[in-house]
Formats: sequence, C-alpha cells, structure tokens
Amino acid sequence: MATLHPFHLAFPVQDLAATRIFYGDVLGCVEGRSTEEWIDYDFFGHQITAHLAPAQPQGGGKVDGTHVSVPHFGAVFPMDQWQALSDRLTVAGAKFAVQSHTRFQGQVGEQSTLFLHDPSGNALEFKGFNDMGQLFAK
Repeated sequence: MATLHPFHLAFPVQDLAATRIFYGDVLGCVEGRSTEEWIDYDFFGHQITAHLAPAQPQGGGKVDGTHVSVPHFGAVFPMDQWQALSDRLTVAGAKFAVQSHTRFQGQVGEQSTLFLHDPSGNALEFKGFNDMGQLFAK
C-alpha cells in the first residue's frame, strides 16, 4: 500500500456548538482554526472543515442488504483502534445507523464497520482491519 497523505473534506453543519461536542468531545478530534462560520478538525490525521450551511438532502443505497446514507465519510483503523473508538461511541450513547459488525468474515477484505450521524445528519462510517494490507484487496 502506498503512503497515504492527509485528505481535506469540507461538509455542511447546522449548529457549530453541537458540532464541537460531537467531533471534539465524542470523537476526540482536536480542533484547529475556526471562525463564527466554520471549524477545522484533525480527523484522525486528516483535515475536515465543518461549515455552517443549510441542511443538504441525503440519498442512500444498500450495502449487505442494509441502507447506508450517501454521501458519507469516515476513517479506517487497525482493529484495536477501531474497537477503542467503537467502545467510546457506545459509552457516549451514540445512536448507530448501522451497528458495529464484521463484513467479509474469513474472506479477503475482512473488516469491521459501523455507521452513525453527526448532529447535522452527516453520515460517518468507521472501518477496522486486522490486516491493513487488505484495505484495497479484491
């Protein structure tokens, strides 16, 4: 796997105070620069920017027979870090859109995943791999 470089993602939010609680307190992301209209976060080594903006309609699709919101974003972790985040979210009382579970069990690309929404309705997916080399495996 090639060296990964941090990505940048800007996304709409409806309430900056609720955004600070979710991304800062619940997920544990470090806040960077901010104004009265946007906040930068260190999202597990990547830069995301929450912009105060009107709600955006979301579509969806089926993955393994379960509805998932599209668009969505998230992060991929080694399994021990994913489990720690999953536990942290559970303790925080997060309402999962898709409960944590393992996909492709015993197959190439085996991964654990969970989905939830931030306070503005943005969908996030977090994945965990026992073998990070399987991230792009077919």
